[in-house]
Amino acid sequence: MSDPTSAPLELMNSLASGDRRLDVHLIGVAGSGMSGIAGMMLELGHAVSGSDRVSSAEVERLQGLGLRFTSPQTPASVNGADIVIYSSAIRPGNVAYDAAAAAGLPMVRRADALAAVLNARRGVVVAGTHGKTTTSSLTAHVLRTGKVESGHYVGAEIPVLGTNAHVAENGGYFVAEGDESDGTLVKYHPEHTILLNIEEEHLDFYSGLDEINQVFKTLCDQTSGTVYFCGADANAAALCRGRERTVSYGWDEDCDLYATNVHFNRRETAFNVVRNGEDLGEFLLGVPGRHNVLNAMAAIAVAQDLGVDAAAIRDALRTFHGARRRFESRYRSERFSVVDDYGHHPTEIAATMEAARALNPQRILTLFQPHRYSRTQRLRDEFGRSFWMADQLVVSDIYPASEQPIPGITGQTVADAVGECAQRDDLTVRAQYVPTLKQARLTIGNLARPGDMLITLGAGNVHECAVPLARDLKTLESLVAASGESEMKARLYEPMKKHTTIRIGGPAQFWVEPTTFDGFAGIVRYCREHEIPVRVVGRGSNLLVRDGGIPGVVIHPNGGEFSEVKTSGTRITAGVGTRFKKLTAVARDQGIAGFEWMEGIPGNVGGGLRMNAGAMGTSTFDQVVSVLLINRKGELEWRPASKMVAQYRNVAELVDEYALAATFEGQEGDRDAIDELIAESKDKRKSSQPVAASAGCIFKNPEPCPAGKLVDELGMKGSSVGKIRVSDIHGNFIVNEGGGTAREMLQLIERIKSEARASRGIEMETEVQIIGEDEVNF
Repeated sequence: MSDPTSAPLELMNSLASGDRRLDVHLIGVAGSGMSGIAGMMLELGHAVSGSDRVSSAEVERLQGLGLRFTSPQTPASVNGADIVIYSSAIRPGNVAYDAAAAAGLPMVRRADALAAVLNARRGVVVAGTHGKTTTSSLTAHVLRTGKVESGHYVGAEIPVLGTNAHVAENGGYFVAEGDESDGTLVKYHPEHTILLNIEEEHLDFYSGLDEINQVFKTLCDQTSGTVYFCGADANAAALCRGRERTVSYGWDEDCDLYATNVHFNRRETAFNVVRNGEDLGEFLLGVPGRHNVLNAMAAIAVAQDLGVDAAAIRDALRTFHGARRRFESRYRSERFSVVDDYGHHPTEIAATMEAARALNPQRILTLFQPHRYSRTQRLRDEFGRSFWMADQLVVSDIYPASEQPIPGITGQTVADAVGECAQRDDLTVRAQYVPTLKQARLTIGNLARPGDMLITLGAGNVHECAVPLARDLKTLESLVAASGESEMKARLYEPMKKHTTIRIGGPAQFWVEPTTFDGFAGIVRYCREHEIPVRVVGRGSNLLVRDGGIPGVVIHPNGGEFSEVKTSGTRITAGVGTRFKKLTAVARDQGIAGFEWMEGIPGNVGGGLRMNAGAMGTSTFDQVVSVLLINRKGELEWRPASKMVAQYRNVAELVDEYALAATFEGQEGDRDAIDELIAESKDKRKSSQPVAASAGCIFKNPEPCPAGKLVDELGMKGSSVGKIRVSDIHGNFIVNEGGGTAREMLQLIERIKSEARASRGIEMETEVQIIGEDEVNF
């Protein structure tokens, strides 16, 4: 196999200049770096093809410009290529790579191709451990705003630039971020270099800081013009101070450029710049963070030296709103904000936290996905210190980036380090480890309260969590607005196990607690208009929610009008949030009989109406006179019970028409007699029902015999699956002994039904309402 990085000099010159049309193939073209190379090759007039395992939006855009794309990669993908460019993720074993090598085709890495393009122009390389993408895109934007003929290559999508790579038609300057991770910085021979910072990083490639410094030194030595370096970074300053043709920038007055009067608001950062004793005045930057003030000073210095006037520089900085995934605002309102950031090294994380805190949110909630096992292990203590400005931290499992796991190194490693640091330094940050990314997103979303900033952070795929968080927070705010109750409790991803008597259930996508009838009605109308599913849950006493939770809105009528109870003669009107126990107590105090049976029902009026709940030979609708409900038109309507169909444990019309209150009929009674019946109900419940968490009766009573007696006769009392067990006290009760799941409960229910079918020929029907999904799908 030939050297896969070799290509004749003449071929590389043609690749970079476009003086002759080449057939160029890119393996791994869907990556952000490779798609930028593909775009430049098309601009230079080459015939460009590419292959990858998957496509992307950028690949589809490039196909419209002439890219020939194949997926998946095959040996035939490279047929006819004059030169093959491959990404750093491509290794021997990739079928297209192996086919190109076997055919002896000239093959070069992405960095070689980029270096060829840059070295053929007036190159400006932006180098350093952190901040390259922001600084290179900002510098490119300033030069373009200042009408300087220039192109660019940056490692992310840049909305203000349109594309992440471009070559100017007539040559000119070319701004590119130089990747130090694999030592390829030494391939660049730029006219100017911006050196941002130097840290120990990428130690899977380097032996230590000395070797890293040597790579940056070589780049500076190969720079024909000026090296602009950050004097606020000790390592960059140590490398560059005393070198000829340098410009320093930082916070101290001994730098050639330094910033003063730095202050922030929600949309921009303001600061003054002094250069060599001259006050250049105030600049407004469209991204937050002190670290970005440093980045902006580098761009200002380069732009000034290349002839861009002050007005153009100011305009460019003000209109620059960052790169994708660099403190990128994904949602912002008066109540919430969602930010996505690429930071994955402790220094970057600390800068992001500082930028967030400068915007004065009520709290900073961070979802962090560590990147690489080796980095997590090596920088454990540094990670522990970097989150000190956060209030809540949820750490997911590590994004491996092709690394193999290291025993004992997980997201828990970071959470433990943060916890140790918080305890030692008396910090308020609270950290928890939630292994899967989806569950981590649900956890951070449920923590959100008005005034909070949510940050998704990391270099892996954690950014995918920002999209549903932003989408769902927007919907949650719309639900609050539709209710007309500005202070209504509303949460994302509320665990339903908190709201069911059996303590089981996945998350409700949207959980809202209106306190007024009009608020409830407004939510229902909004959901109907937007085709959002609605569920109403009271105490959750006859309810089993599957582990995947409930998509859509769960309304929990609570307090306010829903808890009001009024009496008139022998009639009692109660909101659906009223507990049956309270109804019994009010009736007793007013000398109204007929409500004693309700003392043994653990639920609320709303659930009793929907299920026509009953006990001691009486059902709810035996006493209902009328129901106030939201009808199908979205209007409030008092409907007589005589016009409703109440069946055994079911009132079908209350599935899509929602009860708000009901009037019940009793009769005059003697308090002593009422107290006697209440005591009888209590004693019966205590002696026949388990104390452990349960959902009430699981099965409807079949014709031959009561369900509890049948389960007993089947010998299934005490049967269990995991933490779910059939009660020893009553066979029609299944209890959660702590930590049980809906999956376990459903397995046990099915086991009982199968045994009844096989042994007695009886088809048992569940009385408990089973709702939700097996897996989270929102």
